[in-house]
Amino acid sequence: MFQLHADSWDDVIERKIKYDDEVVEHTCQLLDAQEQQVVLFHKIQDPFTMIAGDGAVTIPKGSYTTAYYWTDRPYNVYFWRDDQGNELGSYLNIVRNTQFKDQMVIFNDLMIDLLVLPNGDVFVLDEEELPESLASFENGSVHQALSDVIGSLERILGRLRSDAEGRYHHTLFEPILK
Repeated sequence: MFQLHADSWDDVIERKIKYDDEVVEHTCQLLDAQEQQVVLFHKIQDPFTMIAGDGAVTIPKGSYTTAYYWTDRPYNVYFWRDDQGNELGSYLNIVRNTQFKDQMVIFNDLMIDLLVLPNGDVFVLDEEELPESLASFENGSVHQALSDVIGSLERILGRLRSDAEGRYHHTLFEPILK
């Protein structure tokens, strides 16, 4: 049941419950809320770098995320753009138990993530942190979710890129980014 009590641009807390039960929270702004999907905006205040294969991608201060969450999918997606609206990459978390409750989006992070660069390079992250093989972890459900996401990646990212050109065009965010 949908229970998010917020209006467009209201603050919403993203609460990630990590596999070790550590809780990480970020304040975001609500862009859209549907029965099974929420879209949030988050301005990056602290730059960070992600190591991917032999390279790295840096998400600089002033860039932003359009984040998508679903109650009926085993993943969420952060679509990163710089302060000019250029795509920096996408980050997909394999998750479970996504809920929209009060002023929060809550999910359990299952450690495995995908980083997708604008050039199409795809990296599976954090497999070395698993307590057992990916095939066995969580009775194979994470491996299955990862396989499904990789198989649907073109469709998933196509939708996000379409949103970035349409309903979440960079001009919508320019006043907030200054």
